[in-house]
Amino acid sequence: MFTHKPTLTGERVILRPVTVDDVPGLAAMLADPEGGRLTGTHATFTDDQLRAWYATRGEQTDRLDLAIVDRETGSYAGEVVLNDLDEMNLACGFRISLGPAARGRGLGTEATRLIVAYAIEKVGLHRVELEVYAFNPRAQAVYERVGFVREGVRRDALCWDGRWVDAITMSILSTEWRR
Repeated sequence: MFTHKPTLTGERVILRPVTVDDVPGLAAMLADPEGGRLTGTHATFTDDQLRAWYATRGEQTDRLDLAIVDRETGSYAGEVVLNDLDEMNLACGFRISLGPAARGRGLGTEATRLIVAYAIEKVGLHRVELEVYAFNPRAQAVYERVGFVREGVRRDALCWDGRWVDAITMSILSTEWRR
């Protein structure tokens, strides 16, 4: 379902297929402690691992990895991903990660709207779902503004700095998007 790798253009961002040229931006984003906390990323990666990862994203038909490019600066601002594709049920997962310079500027909201519109209107998916950690109310508010609905809580889903954190599950359905 994700054979085609589109470029989606908004007022503030361009979403385009990731390339190995994006690795410096990805590495900087992954090195940011706050970004790691917000995404629950404990792992560290070498540049070679990141290059190998981004080099193969265009071949994947069960996921879509797009770079978020800040239209104002032309720089890599983060990534959006549609993954965990369930073709039988027309559903997939969604995740987004932004670098420090991109946060709080509306880029994530616009990127989320663009990728959800693509998933529902162009790909024909019925359900897009995500998880967001309880210590990230800003992201929760963005998802709600876009139309995601809170479904439940995965209790103590992440151990961060010795503390347990809940993961909130949210989704948006095609019938809700069209409203």
